[in-house]
Amino acid sequence: MPLSAAERDLLITRAGGCCELCGATTELAAFAVAPRPGDTADESILACRACRDGLNGVAEPDHRWRCLTESAWSQVPAVQVVAWRTLEGLSSEDWARDLLEQLYLDEETMAWVHAKAEAEAGADEGSQHKDTFGAVLNAGDTVTLIKDLKVKGANFTAKRGTAVRNIALVPDNPEQIEGRVNDQRIVILTEFVKKSS
Repeated sequence: MPLSAAERDLLITRAGGCCELCGATTELAAFAVAPRPGDTADESILACRACRDGLNGVAEPDHRWRCLTESAWSQVPAVQVVAWRTLEGLSSEDWARDLLEQLYLDEETMAWVHAKAEAEAGADEGSQHKDTFGAVLNAGDTVTLIKDLKVKGANFTAKRGTAVRNIALVPDNPEQIEGRVNDQRIVILTEFVKKSS
């Protein structure tokens, strides 16, 4: 979500009109610090195009991140979070590892550092298709129905114990799979199936 004009002015004033990571003064824009929405100056940093590209994974990590030896000491939590995460990504570099060992973040800021990874892990976890017992289902698996299911739009009931082979996962809905029963392709709720071993 873009910053309001007032919040953008606050961000520019806080940053002194410079990239808060490298100090550049051109091509500056707000960069939201995930997983927060970035609709306030406190949830964003002011960054130049090169730093934004690097943070978004568009540019290869390079010597440009040596600027973090200064900006990592910022008193602004959003800058601290970005610096810490970037340094963690550069942990194969001795200088980055040494700098990380010297830094200290308060508990709230450190929670923000880890919140992005936790949010991503939760999203991955939530998007998995699982059977009634929590076993992860994959495309091509065979499942067994654990109860009789009346199939809407067809004049039959899929009986408990029926094996459904070569299932397909319904994209964007981890609670549904597709499979063939009585030569008809049907959608089945994952809570009514058990993965066959």
